[in-house]
Amino acid sequence: MVNYVLIISADLENLTDLQPQGGCDDPNFSYYFKLKCGNCGEVTQKETCVSLDVTRPLPNGRGTTHLVLKCKFCSRDGTVTMIPGRGHPLNQLDSETHKYAPIMAFDCRGFEPVDYAFGGGWKAQSLEGTKFDDIDLSVGEYAEYDAKGGCPVMISNLHAKFDVVK
Repeated sequence: MVNYVLIISADLENLTDLQPQGGCDDPNFSYYFKLKCGNCGEVTQKETCVSLDVTRPLPNGRGTTHLVLKCKFCSRDGTVTMIPGRGHPLNQLDSETHKYAPIMAFDCRGFEPVDYAFGGGWKAQSLEGTKFDDIDLSVGEYAEYDAKGGCPVMISNLHAKFDVVK
């Protein structure tokens, strides 16, 4: 059993609190990433989707998980279970100091998560308090104008990685 945490960093211009639309524990937010088999090392060709609101029974019948997958090359079974309560938004200070913020943790058995793919469904708040919802980060950046604050806002230089946690 290895736990991984998805951590993100970005350059936030006049923005703070970048996070999934419903917060870091949003049950409807979908995470897309590839999986690397812990047995043969093969990486899935396409991203796999997991979200808190979709559960599957474990293969051995003892509980539930968010993803059950069989490696296409060695036929080894693996699971991914999301662990809520471990994330927090990427704030302005993290952005300025080039720190990563943890978003979600995953208990991975048989697989290692790799290559997170940003998509839609994010939110942030301007330094003046204007809320920006349903931000799509699939193109790698976001730009808008904050009329209340009278300034442009931008998310750029997005990075995501999975770190092993104990």
